[in-house]
Amino acid sequence: MFRSGARPDAVAVRRAIEAAGRVAISHSGAEPGGPAGSQWLELLIDGMTFDLSGLAPGAGYAATDLRNRYEVPPDFGETLGEGLCLLPGPHLAGGRATVPVVRAQAALGAELVRRLPEALAVAWTPARALVGRDFYLSMVEAWLAGGPFPALGLCAFRQMLGGAIQSEGLAFFIGQELHFDNAEFPDSAAAVRLGLRLVNELVGGGRVADTLSLTGPDGARVTLRPSGNGRFLRVERG
Repeated sequence: MFRSGARPDAVAVRRAIEAAGRVAISHSGAEPGGPAGSQWLELLIDGMTFDLSGLAPGAGYAATDLRNRYEVPPDFGETLGEGLCLLPGPHLAGGRATVPVVRAQAALGAELVRRLPEALAVAWTPARALVGRDFYLSMVEAWLAGGPFPALGLCAFRQMLGGAIQSEGLAFFIGQELHFDNAEFPDSAAAVRLGLRLVNELVGGGRVADTLSLTGPDGARVTLRPSGNGRFLRVERG
């Protein structure tokens, strides 16, 4: 995401990519319906291709409803500026929610953010999250170095009516969200800490069809029980 009028064109991205040894431009083309000179680029990283669109002078990506914000510059404002859109290529469409594809996509995003200083934040729409550039780079670099899945940024947690805590974005990976009932987890901060640990355990494992028992960060056992409609995993103590 960039301030209005600060999006790069294809030439600027090509220049930035040249400085990133692990990234290559494998294809380019005219942006459908865009003004003269507008292009999209196919970028190659770790053997996977991703399409980059929204380059100037064409229309930029307009972010909306990014209610979960992490270290976004305070002067970025509520309008969210304009963005480039980075999506898995057609051959990856069936695996877009798998950890290897998301990991490569996040790594490519980091390469672009690092080399485009005008980029102020990254939007991850499955979690309705807007992540400031420094936070994004730090979380992706830690993940690529062998750290845990960046559960805060690629997922989010919010308080529902009645005080329950619920994840947002986990469903992109496994088709279900975590739900912490307020009566059993009155400390919302503790519920989020547990949720972050559980996300790291669940991502990549697929939908949970049966009751599952896991260990929380304090060593205590917790039970994950699928809801009747299968959309949520209700977290219970013990």
